[in-house]
Parts: sequence; C-alpha cells; structure tokens
Amino acid sequence: MRALVKTAPGPGLELTDVPIPEPGPSEVLIKVRLTGICGTDLHIDSWDRWAAATLTTPRIVGHEFCGDVVAVGEAVTEVSVGDFVSGEGHLVCGRCRNCMAGRRHLCANTRGIGVQVDGCFAEYLVMPAMNVWVHRIPVAPEVAAIFDPFGNAVHTALSFPCLGEDVLVTGAGPIGIMAAMVVRHAGARHVVVSDLSAERLELAGRLGATLTIDPRDTPIPQAAEQLGMKEGFDIGLEMSGAPVALRDMVDSMAHGGRIAMLGLPGEEISLDFSSVVLRMLTLKGIYGREMFETWYAMSVLVQAGLDISGVITHRFDHTDYEEAFATARGGHCGKIVMSWE
Repeated sequence: MRALVKTAPGPGLELTDVPIPEPGPSEVLIKVRLTGICGTDLHIDSWDRWAAATLTTPRIVGHEFCGDVVAVGEAVTEVSVGDFVSGEGHLVCGRCRNCMAGRRHLCANTRGIGVQVDGCFAEYLVMPAMNVWVHRIPVAPEVAAIFDPFGNAVHTALSFPCLGEDVLVTGAGPIGIMAAMVVRHAGARHVVVSDLSAERLELAGRLGATLTIDPRDTPIPQAAEQLGMKEGFDIGLEMSGAPVALRDMVDSMAHGGRIAMLGLPGEEISLDFSSVVLRMLTLKGIYGREMFETWYAMSVLVQAGLDISGVITHRFDHTDYEEAFATARGGHCGKIVMSWE
C-alpha cells in the first residue's frame, strides 16, 4: 500500500510503498477514505524539537481519518466488516489507576497513532477495535474525517456550562472555530473570536461567531464594550498556545470566570497569578477527547444539526501532500483533508 512516512530523522515526508498491516485478534483493518492534516503532522514534517524528542523512525504519520472496516480480528465482536468508522487516536494502557476507573483520557501511558505507533496517512490502517468509532447515524465522510479535531473542540467547549454565557475564544484555527460553533449551538450569548489571520477571522464570522477581532486593532475590552458587556467574559477557550493570548484572556475574565486551555504553548508562559487568585478564576488543561463521552456528544451534535463542514476549506489528493502541507503551514486556510481513494 501507499503510505506517507517519516523515513528518517530530519525534515520532510516520503510517499512510499509499505506492507498492508494485518489485524491482530482484537484489532480491525480499515481502508482509509479521507484524512485531515493536524498541527502535530506539521511538527513531524518539519522535524522540530518536539518531533525529534518524541518520534522514532520509520513511522507512518497521521491520526485524523475516516474509512471502512475490511477485516476484523477473531476476538472482535462490536465492529463488523463494512462499518463506516473514524477512530480515537489515543491508545491507552487499560491498567493504570485512571484507566481502571474509567478515566481513560487521563491515562499517563497514552500512545498516539501517527506518533508512537503507525498512523492513518496510508491506504490501510490497523487499530484496536476498542478505539474504533462506528458511525451509527448518517455523517458526511469529510466531517467523519475530522471527528478527531472536532472532539478536541467539543471537549474544550463543553468543559464548562455555557448556556447564556459570554465566551472568548483565542485562536481561530479550525479547532478554535469549531469550538466557537459548539458553544453557540449550546446556547452561549456572545462568542468573541480573536486571531491575527484575517482569513481565519472571516471564516469564524461566517460560521457563527458573534464578533471577530484582531487584538492588535481591537483590544478585547473594546470588543466587550461593543457588545454591551459590563463584567468580562464568563468562559475562555484558549486555543492558540500564544502567551500573550492567555494573559489577555485572564485580564478579560469576569470574577469566577473559567478558562479551558487546549492551545499548547511552545515556550514557558509568565502569568500574574494574583489575577487568577483575586478573581477566583479556574484554569483547566484539555488534551484530546474524553473516551468516549466526547465521541457520543459529537455524534449527537451532528445529529442535532450542527454542521461543521464549512470549516473545511481545502481538499487534496494524497499524492499532492506537499502542496497540502504547505497550504496548512501557511495558515491562510481552515481545515484541510486529503483523499486516499
């Protein structure tokens, strides 16, 4: 089969031929239809410090996908040949305290497909059956292909009740935009999205944000004033990983405000924690998805009419992966999907 592989340490990926994997007793074989490009894939492609410290090569990359089950192991009972699926890319140990207590998203021994084990940028993928999400309701393949990042957005957006609340989203990447869509769908009053990219702000506005701002031109307090807000934001969703964004968010929160942080900083962040203490703020780190409550919530949201397809702006064949990665790295886009059919 054809697969996109990090063949050796260093920048770049190679589209090459590798053997089709065989499923073990508790695994399934999936014929991949579509995949999504994630920021993690860009780190691996460029071979930055994180990638060099985390990956061993060769490694098939990628973790966002949809496809069809074409074979199952002898011990698999809940997934069948012909099922249309996506997959939870975090493989947990099943034996640590959190796993045994049903808190699998908190497993300290988590391995990720496309990082520690071979991923989905290939014509076929083997995955443990317990990690496979079968789409029991109709869902467009492009949407199914980005259920993984949609899950990040849902996990972050629904960390705190948002009905009637004013929400600030810093970072209008695809996940930030989807998070803004989720909180609007869940009944937030005002949703303000900030970013430095005019294209992404335009997309966020088109997909339902109350107000979009470039903080270099419109400071967050000015945006709140435009909306008639008096006491600051109730909920903050920090999706950028930018130190200045977190500091601005903390300064813009109402007393008792709650912040969910998905954006991963590339450096240490200095923060005046006296503001956190005196305003009695809550900061919660978010990683991945709750397994599998978030997946259930995603399916329900789609079934209830939340259409996230508009966040997809570019489509490529996998043979054009270099152009696809360059487009994603340029930042003047929403979500990018690649076809493997």
